[in-house]
Amino acid sequence: MRVGLNPNKDKHTKSGGFFHQVIIPVYIPNNEGYFKDSFQILKYCMESLFSTIHPKTFVTAVNNGSCIEVVDYLNELHQRGKIQEVIHTSNIGKINAVIKGISGHDFSFITVSDCDVLFLDNWQVETYKVFDAFPKTGAVCPTPSSRSLKNHTSNIWFDLFFSKSLFFSKVKNPKALKAFAASIENPDFYNEIHLEKYLTVSNKNIRAVVGAGHFIATYRKEVFEKNNIKYSNFMLGGKSVSKFLDVPVVRKGMWRLSTEDNFAYHLGNVGEKWMSDTLEQIGPNNFFPESPIVLKKNRFSKIRYFFETKLFFRIITRKKIWYYCLIFKGLSKKEATSYIQK
Repeated sequence: MRVGLNPNKDKHTKSGGFFHQVIIPVYIPNNEGYFKDSFQILKYCMESLFSTIHPKTFVTAVNNGSCIEVVDYLNELHQRGKIQEVIHTSNIGKINAVIKGISGHDFSFITVSDCDVLFLDNWQVETYKVFDAFPKTGAVCPTPSSRSLKNHTSNIWFDLFFSKSLFFSKVKNPKALKAFAASIENPDFYNEIHLEKYLTVSNKNIRAVVGAGHFIATYRKEVFEKNNIKYSNFMLGGKSVSKFLDVPVVRKGMWRLSTEDNFAYHLGNVGEKWMSDTLEQIGPNNFFPESPIVLKKNRFSKIRYFFETKLFFRIITRKKIWYYCLIFKGLSKKEATSYIQK
């Protein structure tokens, strides 16, 4: 039987002032083979996160079927107040873990990050700058890539095809691009021209790189609103990541961009000395925003999405037309030829 009235009845939930959520799915089933260094890399990830986020950041760790050492570590972080939420599940896959992390919350920004990311100073500041400078932005990656210019970017090309604000610029941090290539065990991922120039959009003094990766990216909350995707059949890979994290941004008429400079590293699964050295160089966070920037709502239509992606973009990305598009946006004939070789 029940006696009395539940003291929480009809009370409003408290947000705690948080407006930015960081969701990190964690799958480290053991400390052998592929996962031999993964626990240490997870610690690099979490320590760098704590050092670089502002106090209005709500951290959610989703334990996706990890070993007991990782479970104890995440529980301890939660008990110490370093993370605000820890969710324990069996291995349900990355996207299903992210869906669990988003559910039950309402934050203006949501960062989805792999657990092998090293966050660098000012990644939040620079991310917000992109959102603020380009009102149509729906996702921002703090690790730019010169090869992202065709990756779910049809609406950017459509909106700015004849604009001088869409143009090739000098790569600001080519060493960071090389570091990413090394982290995915593909040192030739970028060729010479990729390391020299990337496609950018500009607004006054702010530039952003066209396209965004999804091993770490920050999204406007609208990207996940009224989303019919409730479950993914893939543990990892397949089309699940693109379907849940990439396509909804474009479907809602928003742009996928990256910061001009590099503000995070992808670590991979093998620990190296530079990782701890870089972690030690991270300074104390001095960014204390009181509230999120106010973003304009973006209008979108299914007809326009179809036209941009199925017609316009398919036409301009045909090999010969794409070649002239790259020249039109600032590459020489030689550079354009090199750019489309990969």
